[in-house]
Order: sequence, then C-alpha cells, then structure tokens
Amino acid sequence: MLQRLIVLKEMLYLCNQNQSRMRTMWMLLFMGLPLLALSYIGWHIWCLLPLSAIWKTVVIIIMTGCFLLTFGNFSRAIDQLSMPWAIVNYHIGTSSLIILLYLFMLFLVLDLGRLMRLIPRTLLYNNWATAGGIVVLMAAIFTYGYLHYKHKYREDIKLTTEKPMTKSLKLVMMSDLHLGYHNRREELHRWVDIINEEHADAILIAGDIIDMSVRPLKEEQMYEEFLRLNAPVYACLGNHEYYSGEPDAQKFYEQAGIHLLQDSCATVGDLCIVGRDDRTNLHRKTLADIMKQADHSKFTILLDHQPYHLEQAERQRIDFQFSGHTHHGQVWPISWITEAIYECAFGTHQRGDTQYYVSSGIGIWGGKFRIGTRSEYVVVTISQK
Repeated sequence: MLQRLIVLKEMLYLCNQNQSRMRTMWMLLFMGLPLLALSYIGWHIWCLLPLSAIWKTVVIIIMTGCFLLTFGNFSRAIDQLSMPWAIVNYHIGTSSLIILLYLFMLFLVLDLGRLMRLIPRTLLYNNWATAGGIVVLMAAIFTYGYLHYKHKYREDIKLTTEKPMTKSLKLVMMSDLHLGYHNRREELHRWVDIINEEHADAILIAGDIIDMSVRPLKEEQMYEEFLRLNAPVYACLGNHEYYSGEPDAQKFYEQAGIHLLQDSCATVGDLCIVGRDDRTNLHRKTLADIMKQADHSKFTILLDHQPYHLEQAERQRIDFQFSGHTHHGQVWPISWITEAIYECAFGTHQRGDTQYYVSSGIGIWGGKFRIGTRSEYVVVTISQK
C-alpha cells in the first residue's frame, strides 16, 4: 500500500512538472514569436522611413519599449505602479501585440507583392507616401476594432424541453468579463444597465470575471455594480481567476453576491445549474462525480469555462452547456487558430441531445479591439415543449 502511494505521489509530481514545462513553452512561444515579428517589422520601418539614423533609432526604441511593457502585465509588477500608470502600461503593452500582428501581416503582403514584381521596390524604401498610407490604414483598422468592441451584441437562443417547467424562463449568460486595468467600473456599469433591461430570472457567468489582478476591482469597488443586478447571479471560475489568485477571486465573488459553483450544483426553481472548477485546477472533480449531486429530473445547465472534451456533457445527459474562454480569437486571423483547436470555438453546437453555446465573451483580454469577432451577451429562453 505504501509503495502504491509513493508511486502515485511520483506520478502526480511528474504530471505537475510536465504542466509547468508546457506553460513555460507556451509563454516562450507567446513572447518569442512577437519578438521575431518585432525584428522583421523594425527592419522594414528602418528601410521605409526617410529619416536620419538617429531618428530611425528613436522610432524603433519607442516601438520596442511599447512591446516590452507587455511583460509587466504578466507579472505582479504592474500592481506596484500607481493606478493611472498601471492602466497606461496595460493598454499600451497589450495593444502593441495586436498592432504588431497587423503590421507583420501588412509587410508580409508587401514583401510577397515585391517578390512577384507586383509592387516596385521604391514603394518600401525611403518613402513618406507609403509610411503615411500605413499609418492611416492602421488607424482606420483599429478605430473600427475599438468601436466594434464597444458594441455589445445580443445573441438570442430559444430552448425547449420535455422536462417539467412551471413557466418559461429567461436567462442572461455571459463569459470573459476580464474586469481589471482596461475594463473598469465605468464599463461594468454600462454592462449591468444592459443586462438589467432583460429582466432575467437568473444570470449565469462562465468564468473569467477577473482579468489578471484583483487590485483594480478592489480599488474601484466593482462589487457594488454586481449588487445592482436585478436577478441572482451564478458563476464558475475561469483560468484568469487562478492567475489573479483564487482565494482573492473567491472573496470578490462573495462580496459581489455571486453564487460560486466550484464543482458543485445548485437547484434554482425548475433548473439544475452545475458549475465546474476550471481545468487549471488539476485536481478538480470529474463531471461524472459532480453529476452525482445533480437533480436529473430538472433542466440541467453546465457552466464550464474552457470548452474542452464536450463529449463529457453528452455522456452525462446535460441539457445545455455554456462556455467561454476562446474569445473566438478576439481578432482575425487568430479566430482561425481557435477554430482549429476547439471542437466548437464559437456559437451553437450539438452532440446527441446536448446543446452547447461557446461565447466570444462580453469583455476582452488586452487591447480593446474586435476585428472579425464580436463582444456579446446571450439571452436564453427555456420553455416546455
């Protein structure tokens, strides 16, 4: 028996080590690839601007500095700054990642055009006209992306069930609020007003209420906005609640009057709402174990932040699963990558009798741009057949 426990302990240790290595690898890719792109873009800007070497160097340093601010957003270093500086740091650093992506794609297209002799070489060397055109194009793209993000799309879903219902129910569902240094209290106030106009029976949130730090939520007392909601709120945790510190996140949920479902169920009238802990917790319960607590006679809704292994909900005869996490990539063409990774990266889906909806989120991580995707909240009406 002791030997088995030792072997099990070693297996868990190796599993945790592998998880740590995987996280490190993804972080290196996440930051390493942009550094390569930055070098490629920097070389093009150097060639394009008809300026002296000193001024070209200044432009490259500013561009690199904006990108390097991103690193502070992945650590608690940003929490040591004053709120105004932390907000500026977050906006500039995270926005620069998306701007770099679009500059990289643009210069890549221009290079391909030059190699195919469709674009003259002079267009990319010491040319104010091209530089000005790029600035105008980028400004237009990201102005559109910001305004499109500010608009919150209302997705309407109607579900029917053969299970007993005393009345039709109206639910508002959201995911990925990412409240923090960029989505601040003023923004949350507007979202609460929109949601309250629905006069829902309940509000369900599929994780990532918090972005990277609880600090801005505390300082702006954002919990007060949740207390304005005119319906009970049920939510599960997302991966960002773990990044921000799970104990602090749980305290905020409690202060905000949010019913946290962490590998647990709640019976709410004719509904059974099931909330899974985020898969960041390697020791979370299996869905089969959680469903032992559930009332299967009621319409069952599963909140699971990350939409992996959708077959599990089908096996447990869940009626409806609501997830988020993917953001649908936030901007094109990242949306193509999420569609390749997930069985369903966005929208409605069905496996057997189980229906799913993966939301692109009402909020956003990082730069506040939506290009080819949307920010949304979902209004679900459930009625008996």
